[in-house]
Amino acid sequence: MKTGNGLSDLGSGLLYLLPSLLLFGVFLFYPMIRTIYLSLFYTDPQGNPIAFIGLENFTYLLQSEEFLNSAKATGLFVLYTVPAGILLSLFLALIANLKLKGIGIFRTLFSSTMGMSVAASSIIWMFMYNPSIGVFNKLLNLIGFEGHSWLLDPNTALLAVALSTIWMNTGFAFLILLGGLQNIDEQLYESAKISGAGSFYQLRRITLPMLSPTLFFITTVSLINSFQTFGQIDILTKGGPVQSTNVIVYSIYQDAFVNYNAGSASAQAVLLFFCILAVTILQFRLGEKKVHYQ
Repeated sequence: MKTGNGLSDLGSGLLYLLPSLLLFGVFLFYPMIRTIYLSLFYTDPQGNPIAFIGLENFTYLLQSEEFLNSAKATGLFVLYTVPAGILLSLFLALIANLKLKGIGIFRTLFSSTMGMSVAASSIIWMFMYNPSIGVFNKLLNLIGFEGHSWLLDPNTALLAVALSTIWMNTGFAFLILLGGLQNIDEQLYESAKISGAGSFYQLRRITLPMLSPTLFFITTVSLINSFQTFGQIDILTKGGPVQSTNVIVYSIYQDAFVNYNAGSASAQAVLLFFCILAVTILQFRLGEKKVHYQ
């Protein structure tokens, strides 16, 4: 009797999960399995497998100077964008959490980047970096320096794209962190003030520990998003100059849709997937130990 009820419950559960299973199967699991499959083959220009080559695509990539440059650009891009983006968002959230008159205006301004598309934001930054009419060169000229071709110099192109990415991502991280700050119990701060604790002590001993679950979430999401950045690179630099902004995601796009080499693109996608997976697991192993759950 119990076995019959168990099977009935299992059937009901699977029925409820069926829409999700179908969506994940069609749009996530099948593409993932197909990508791993193609990474083991030579492919024709239409992306059809023509010869099984095992791990040859992977060994070629790991010996390729171009792919290693892409991996280096990806690592630098993550390093430039994630810590700076989180610190900037935290700073803005701390300011916006103050109980000041008119602070709602600043909250709207700080979160406004979330409402702009990557394309529109990239066009704005393209004008700002323009050597002739860009605001950055205007400011340099005002203080007596010559202008600079920010997106055309291999030494500054990746930094320039990283700066625009930090600006684009700040709105989302700001809103999440502000929500986390507003959920901290006010009595903790009142008790600290009665004890004579200063602002820095409250930040270090109350705010950051209580905000740690939110910071952990933002760090994890920012890391994954940073590895997958594509739109602004395509619009601002197209992987150049001299491959300096050719991160792995953009290299996958070029191999798949410009060079029509689906096998190599799939192998790069698999390597990127395992790289993100390793970083995420490491983040959970090391970062979650410092998270304070109420």
